[in-house]
Amino acid sequence: MSERLVVIGNGMAGARLVEEILDRAGGERFAITVIGAEPHGNYNRILLPKVLAGTQSAREIVLNPRDWYERNGVTLITGAPVVRIDRKARSVTTADGAELPYDKLIVATGSRAAMPAVNGIHDRYEALKPGIFGFRTLGDCEGMVAWARHARRVAVVGGGLLGLEAGRALLERGLEVDVVQRGGRLMNLQLDGNAADILRHKAEAMGMGVHVDARVEGVVGKDRPEALALADGRLLACDMVVFATGIAPNVELAVDAGLPVARGIAVDDGMGVLGCEDVYSVGECAEHRGTMYGLVAPLWEQVAVLADRLTAADPAARYRGSRNATKLKVSGVELATMGVVEPDGAHDEVVRFSEPTRGIYKAAIVRDGRLVGAILLGDIRRAPHLTQALDQGTVLPEDRAALLFDLASGVPAPTVDDLPEQALVCNCNGVSKADISACVAAGERTLAAVAAQTRATTGCGGCKADVVDVMAWAARTAEAA
Repeated sequence: MSERLVVIGNGMAGARLVEEILDRAGGERFAITVIGAEPHGNYNRILLPKVLAGTQSAREIVLNPRDWYERNGVTLITGAPVVRIDRKARSVTTADGAELPYDKLIVATGSRAAMPAVNGIHDRYEALKPGIFGFRTLGDCEGMVAWARHARRVAVVGGGLLGLEAGRALLERGLEVDVVQRGGRLMNLQLDGNAADILRHKAEAMGMGVHVDARVEGVVGKDRPEALALADGRLLACDMVVFATGIAPNVELAVDAGLPVARGIAVDDGMGVLGCEDVYSVGECAEHRGTMYGLVAPLWEQVAVLADRLTAADPAARYRGSRNATKLKVSGVELATMGVVEPDGAHDEVVRFSEPTRGIYKAAIVRDGRLVGAILLGDIRRAPHLTQALDQGTVLPEDRAALLFDLASGVPAPTVDDLPEQALVCNCNGVSKADISACVAAGERTLAAVAAQTRATTGCGGCKADVVDVMAWAARTAEAA
């Protein structure tokens, strides 16, 4: 008989794990049940800002509709989340009372929007008041779109990537937008002070009000928002509030079941929960060697390792942690960051170029002759080459400015043609130049076909132009052969 594999969580990590298991013929080994808290199939959470802006529909961001589960022999339960894990009985219980036995259990409960402890955001039932939103799920997004139809001014609390995306999207909906950041600069985890200043000017040029070093004390308004109260005494008028203040892992179920939890569920290099036989965890709720990850690329690396181990495709597969490198796009603002943001002492070299009037900023941090971090804002053409240098630990040229520019007179700027085969083109899904080239060599000539085969462009979509360039290069190479 098939082993009973139960996956708690139908988010991007849980659903991707099921895909990876099926790709390794795991459907022959396991009877798979997926239990999701949301009433949908799996969707691309990265694209929620585009749904909020109205440039994509909810249907367009669906990754696995309900019939996908049926076609692949996977049982999908939605709207009845798991409320109890009984490790002794090896079963889980859902909110409607159903008890499901398991042989192997995956906890992929993900995370939720972290709501700060400020006054006036909850009603007497501890639910968010009307007009106050987190920004984490499709339901959040749909609620904001409905409320925005009758709103005039929104305060977005949180000046990270998600807050800026929400602010830009609601500008597109015709609202006046104020972004409120507790720290001294926007996107403080990804940018240094110089880059953050340029980004702030770009945000203000779009029409956003930007308030840094601004601590929120509460939301004014009995039944709906009327203003945001700041610690310095200011009141920002608003009739809608969006909190984009980070995420909190959903670990309460794991705690109640006695799983080891620090910030997240503690896992080993095989993604097994420490000390818990046949229980595993992946995604934003998992903590590996003291680190938790909120970007999709590390999650894909985790689920690939776990799928290898569960299906015996590679029983010795190990997850060793992920690098911090990503290409981001804030509705027209191109940004790539990787590695460390600030130098660590005088021994680190910093190569920096700033052209604020054009909104361009570039910085690279070099340690012991190797790249350890970089920021590219407004011009990210060098991003693939810097990512490769960071990944491979390449010894860098003596002329450090060549990291950011092509200095040789009359020599064309490098393109994706110059990238080595192993270079990643789609960081979200770990798709290399070689993967795309092989797909084209096999006869695929459209972006849709390459995306279906490799998953390139199906994350944030920021790599689309590079993927098209690699496809063109691969087609020329095939014709010349």
